[in-house]
This record gives sequence, C-alpha cells and structure tokens, in this order.
Amino acid sequence: MEVLAILIPVSLFLGGVGLVAFFWTLKKGQYDDPEGDSRRILDTSWDDRPKPTRRED
Repeated sequence: MEVLAILIPVSLFLGGVGLVAFFWTLKKGQYDDPEGDSRRILDTSWDDRPKPTRRED
C-alpha cells in the first residue's frame, strides 16, 4: 500500500505534463491545417520519383 503513495502523485504529475504539452501544441498551431496534408500528398508538383537519365553512348 505504501507504493500507492508514490504512484498516485507520479501518475498525476505525468498526466499534467501531457496536458500541458497538449495545450502547448494547440497554442503553437500544430493542428491548424488538417486538410493541407491530405491535399499535399496528392500534389504532383513535388514528385519523389527519380528523373530518367539520358545515356550518351
């Protein structure tokens, strides 16, 4: 039972750290453009495929 005196405050502290980190990401604008990534992945202007090289014999 004595271990609960340590585990409960530690878990509350870690939960508080997670909550503060979540609010910090909200303040920094991490979730402002949820549609942008879905549109950018289909954009062909930045193609990751290698360009074909010309072979000069």
